[in-house]
Amino acid sequence: MSFLAAMSVASVVMLASLPPCLAAEGGAPCAGLELGPRGVVTAVRDGDTVMLDSGEMIRLIGIQAPKLPLGRPDFEPWPLAGESKSALEALTLGQSAVLYYGPTRRDRHDRVLGHLVLAETGQWVQAEMIGAGMARVYSFPDNRVCLAQLLDVERDARLARLGLWNDPYYELRDARHPDTLLPLEGRYELVEGRVLKAERVGRRVYLNFGRVWKDDFTVVIETAGLRQFEKSGLDPLAFDDKVVRVRGWMNVLDGPRMEVTHPEQIELLTGRL
Repeated sequence: MSFLAAMSVASVVMLASLPPCLAAEGGAPCAGLELGPRGVVTAVRDGDTVMLDSGEMIRLIGIQAPKLPLGRPDFEPWPLAGESKSALEALTLGQSAVLYYGPTRRDRHDRVLGHLVLAETGQWVQAEMIGAGMARVYSFPDNRVCLAQLLDVERDARLARLGLWNDPYYELRDARHPDTLLPLEGRYELVEGRVLKAERVGRRVYLNFGRVWKDDFTVVIETAGLRQFEKSGLDPLAFDDKVVRVRGWMNVLDGPRMEVTHPEQIELLTGRL
């Protein structure tokens, strides 16, 4: 049982099926996006990347699907990676779609970054993949639009144990057991627990989830991340004694730790900031 369930933060509502996630009025999934080109999906690379008939490769921002090797030697596919790709193919292949840009339009691989809406049905592709349990919410400091809506969709899929949420590989981790987090180094994880102490040390803020900081799980917010919190009007020190869910890449340095670069990586589960 996850920490969230143990703390009875939310009740589980089992859903027989999920309704289509339609784009908001006017076509865009949410405010803050800019209309981009329209095209037909001609290929699907994996569960979060498609190609349009223009030849542009589109990385669907706001989500992360289970990863495939894609030519990388000795890379083990994540569980349900094939199923995620198949789900995206069934949803989009051959469909006319409209692209909506976020603040950053291309990544270092020269892929176009955006949200994709099917022209005929109005289905928001990112929300459909998350709602089916075929992807998780995933974000960067420079592309944070629509995350609140996607987190809501992810919550419903997780509570219904759809797709990857029914696989132990993706289960919510408990911050109270750092020994179970150590083997997860290098993986993208969701961890829940109570922040026992939030403190600023020099130019960093540490959220400590245990009393022995060299062994217990810790969240680190560096200077650039603190600027993002400040712009959002949030003080990470206010997470002191709060139950939270944090998502990011797990690393190990004086115990398991995770770097947070923007506020949306932390969800408050109890109380108020």
